[in-house]
Amino acid sequence: MAVATSLSLLPSSLSPKLSPSSSILFSSSHFQLRTRLPLFRMRTAAVSASSAYAVGEDLPPDYGEVFPQADPSERRRAGVLLHPTSFRGPYGISDLGEEAFRFIDWLHDAGFSLWQVLPLVPPGRKANEEGSPYSGQDANCGNTLLISLDELVKDGLLTKEELPNPVDAERVNYAAVAEMKDPLITKAAERLIMSEGDLKSWLEDAAYFAAIDSSLDAFSWYEWPEPLKDRHLAALEDIYQRKEHFINLFITEQFLFQRQWQRVRKYAQLKGISIMGDMPIYVGYHSADVWANRKHFLLNRKGYPLLVSGVPPDASSETGQLWGSPLYDWKAMEKEGFSWWIRRIRRAQNIYDEFRIDHFRGLAGFWAVPSEAKVAMVGKWKAGPGKSFFDAIFRAVGKTNIIAEDLGVITEDVIQLRKSIGAPGMAVLQFGFGSDAANPHLPHNHERNQVVYTGTHDNDTIRGWWDVLPQEKKFNVLKYLSIHEEEGIPWAMIKGALSSVAQTAIMPMQDILRLGSSARMNIPATQFGNWGWRMPSSVTFDSLETEALQLKDMLSMYGRL
Repeated sequence: MAVATSLSLLPSSLSPKLSPSSSILFSSSHFQLRTRLPLFRMRTAAVSASSAYAVGEDLPPDYGEVFPQADPSERRRAGVLLHPTSFRGPYGISDLGEEAFRFIDWLHDAGFSLWQVLPLVPPGRKANEEGSPYSGQDANCGNTLLISLDELVKDGLLTKEELPNPVDAERVNYAAVAEMKDPLITKAAERLIMSEGDLKSWLEDAAYFAAIDSSLDAFSWYEWPEPLKDRHLAALEDIYQRKEHFINLFITEQFLFQRQWQRVRKYAQLKGISIMGDMPIYVGYHSADVWANRKHFLLNRKGYPLLVSGVPPDASSETGQLWGSPLYDWKAMEKEGFSWWIRRIRRAQNIYDEFRIDHFRGLAGFWAVPSEAKVAMVGKWKAGPGKSFFDAIFRAVGKTNIIAEDLGVITEDVIQLRKSIGAPGMAVLQFGFGSDAANPHLPHNHERNQVVYTGTHDNDTIRGWWDVLPQEKKFNVLKYLSIHEEEGIPWAMIKGALSSVAQTAIMPMQDILRLGSSARMNIPATQFGNWGWRMPSSVTFDSLETEALQLKDMLSMYGRL
């Protein structure tokens, strides 16, 4: 059985070759070019030189040909929000195989230059997380359920005869998918280990955590025996001796995910598609992150949370939202130079081209709820790390492309923090029609340094939103968008987003497909029935050629190609 041999977990970095700067010699009334400069640089130089002339003096001969030059970093663009689990696929869930490449081709054909995904972390499999990518078991690992079995066959790690029978499911059943795919992914990992030997990785904490978790019938690590709960060296050594094979398999499966994802990412880059990831600000309590880094979280001496995350009451919830994630001990993190976050940001840079920080406002001020509380409304606002956090991050990793999710209760300090690091914020068209003309989500109030959405993964689809919108608000929407036909509302909202002054416009695939509420990805503050949406079996990317052409025409009209 032939086995692929490339084992690098980190992709090679590519640096553009920069030409050395050319010098320009100026005299009192003219300048000479001693080296050949690109035309746009010569014209820029001519404009700069004109400031040295007195009123009424002759300007350079090419002065009338000098025009403003576009800054590539300010290019207008558009993208689609579609999580990889939502593609069609033969085994109850999509994967990083052929369908991902077809989607990238479709994005390219339609003129898009951005693909946004939700967190790629493995969803929690306890506490009824039901596949949520926002309650993962580790902040840095990849979701191995996305590993393509067909790609493993191509790599010689599985045979066609070992593949399961195709499953045609309209929604993802994560438990059934795991039961089907986990044994085969493990088998592929075993064969890779036999071929290559031990694989070294940065995944040690995650691997140990998974090994212990698999051997104990406990709800969370808080219930583990004290030596394991407190990471006694002798207990960890014993786990390694007893679970060495499991640990090696865990690391190898992560390698398989990394290899397949990097193939997808590299193909996207070749097609001019930037991948935007999503980073939840908080991590789950039952995770390797908290277990291995207790001093960085607000826990009591026994390891139980003192305070947990949430948001205060607002228009969508009278009692607020109780998320329940442990809160960071920001003072302890700052003493260590935010090293845990630096590792996390570097990992994000490794798998994404840019990424959104979910609940960005928590870095300015966060809502802290006593862990024993049943509702979020009893919490208090506490100060976040602010600018010092980003100063440390940028010193360590350099400038990185961050998008700030600044929705919800946004105070002045959140806005100032976002602007201080130059990060674009967000606007959501669905939120724009509930008040007056000053609503910041209406297109005429958008900013250039912003990302505008028709809706996010937490919103209903445009069609679903429209179906329950009061008649008075429907009238306002139709009037604002200058349309008369309700049937075309999803694409009218897409057009509204594309016409915005915001540099980036993103629309969920569900809105492109004009789907209703049954296609909604998530309903906030609900535990069941989320994260399972998949593209209809009747839809293929080949069948969306007409939509691609129409979208490309719209992107061209609004300067987003």
